[in-house]
Amino acid sequence: MEIRWESLTGHKTQVRELMTLLKEGRLPHALLFTGMTGIGKKLCGQILAAAILCGHDDAPCGICENCRSLMANAHPDYYELIPEVRGKSTRIIRIESIREMQTAVSRSAVQAGRRVVLIDDADTMNEPAANSLLKTLEEPEGQVTFILIARDRSGLLDTIVSRCMPLDFGPLTHDEVKQELIQRQLPEEEAEKLAYLADGSLGQALKLSQHGGLELRDDALAFLTALPAYALPRLWKDAAEKGEMDRESLMEWVGYLNMLLRDMLLLYEDGGTALLYNGDLREPLVGLLPAFSKGKLFAMQGETREFLRRLQANVNLRLQLEGYFIRLMDC
Repeated sequence: MEIRWESLTGHKTQVRELMTLLKEGRLPHALLFTGMTGIGKKLCGQILAAAILCGHDDAPCGICENCRSLMANAHPDYYELIPEVRGKSTRIIRIESIREMQTAVSRSAVQAGRRVVLIDDADTMNEPAANSLLKTLEEPEGQVTFILIARDRSGLLDTIVSRCMPLDFGPLTHDEVKQELIQRQLPEEEAEKLAYLADGSLGQALKLSQHGGLELRDDALAFLTALPAYALPRLWKDAAEKGEMDRESLMEWVGYLNMLLRDMLLLYEDGGTALLYNGDLREPLVGLLPAFSKGKLFAMQGETREFLRRLQANVNLRLQLEGYFIRLMDC
């Protein structure tokens, strides 16, 4: 685990605020970090946890027993909770996980004199889990700090949000993402392309680089290119194939399709715009414009946003894809 503030890309204002709270002894018992996926919220929470358990002013010292234990992912007073995936179902934090955490933190701290609980993707808690966590936040036992990580506050109970100090994290700049990729030994040209595609998310840029993201984007372009001549036999075939994808990869594919639609709308307004996510695909996207009116592109974006929302639930992927593809044809 990285435990240095310097290892966090961007978010200098948020780091300064946290360091001030630590130094002045005003850190609340529960914090909520919100912002888009892949921008460093969880890393910031882990570094904050290290600083709390280290107890060395406003930053982890890196040399004490607490710091060494955290760096080895073996600190007995640090508890990290992540969503569970069962089969092809959506990622969920269930009440069983919350109860396990509650049992662990009810015991006396072993090493640091206090405990820290980090709940990643807290907005994936189902209702029983959220209600159970609320009781713990209302009546915490002993010296324990809760750090909740979420995309936005709307996915959490208002009563949970009200018991946390909120801290919003914005997207990283293009240059911050690019420079971090270059530091990770990526060629500058590739880092430039990935930084544009990442839309402020370093995690997204790394996923593109390491896990076939560019191939998914190219497949989304191939689908968009074929859509004007789409026929039902191909629709059933594509829905069946993509229905076998894991949910996260499918959501990523749909996200790239949405980026392509957005770029085409920008090209309608200004063919020379520098604001494209997919600047390397300018020519093929311009070539597609005659087959897609602005009204059709806006309608397709609306259907895509709705489809992404449905994918958050535990739905049959193939059936949802068939309906989505049919609606795109009818836009």
